[in-house]
Amino acid sequence: MTDSRRIQTIGSDALEEAAEWLMSMSDDDVTDTQKADLATWRNSSPEREQAWRRAELLMSKLGSLPASVSMPALDRPNDPDRRAAITRLALLLAVGPALWASWKVGEQQGWTADYGVAVGERRELTLVDGTQVVLNTDSAIDVRFDADQRLIQLRRGEILVQTAADHLVPSRPLRVATREGRMQALGTRFCVREQAGRTYLAVLEGAVRVEPVNAGAGVPLIVQAGGRASFDARSCSPISAVDNTATAWVRGMLLADKMRLADFVAELARYRRGFLRCDPAIANLPVSGAFPLSDTTHSLNMLVQTYPVTLNTHMGGYWVLLSAR
Repeated sequence: MTDSRRIQTIGSDALEEAAEWLMSMSDDDVTDTQKADLATWRNSSPEREQAWRRAELLMSKLGSLPASVSMPALDRPNDPDRRAAITRLALLLAVGPALWASWKVGEQQGWTADYGVAVGERRELTLVDGTQVVLNTDSAIDVRFDADQRLIQLRRGEILVQTAADHLVPSRPLRVATREGRMQALGTRFCVREQAGRTYLAVLEGAVRVEPVNAGAGVPLIVQAGGRASFDARSCSPISAVDNTATAWVRGMLLADKMRLADFVAELARYRRGFLRCDPAIANLPVSGAFPLSDTTHSLNMLVQTYPVTLNTHMGGYWVLLSAR
């Protein structure tokens, strides 16, 4: 039976009830009575059993779902936000696994890239010309070398590039391209990150020439060693100084120096599957320290031991909310 036919056999009431049960069973203190009530509900009709099976499948894929379908207010059963979250879950259950896969293809741009790493991983590459590239978490690149240039296309994420002299065709420049523009290495070591329609560049050695894709005939921006800048498709930001946090990820660390908790959480979330959020009430809490990226749970525990925050964990660790202690 095709997935489209299965979708037609599950009514909206059963899907919404399954979403409600999924929210309830995500709590840490699920009782035996709740489990028995769920079993009774599931056994009451084939449609409800089918809806729950789809809910279980969705729960197993939560680490791959976008933040736009996140589930707020887990601890407030009567909160309108919870009802809205249940509605979003029910809609996801309605579209079925086939469209979840379609979302994954669209969301994780670069899934067919030449080289890529998953969430929480890093990878070091040596290209044919000797150039070294380090891919940060959830990143992907294409490599296109021809007679005219050496091109690294950043499809998503963040990379560190250490250029090498091109002994094959000495005149070929090395360029890194994103959707916002191109950067040409001028004998250099630099980091490039693409996020939310902007490209962020930090130059550690040498210099990099930046050309936004729609900047027109203006003079390209040259960023020297020790400088950083960002740009969209039309223009560049002013150059500022690089700090020691720019490449801490290469050493497996997240360095924070009076960083807003909300920003810290957003950065740490890049390195773990699932959802990691903080209560807006503590979003501006300043955080400082060095936190390991290879074990984000340990980093969160360090945070709890140092600051007046607590962790609320659901769905086997896929959903984590930081709130005031």
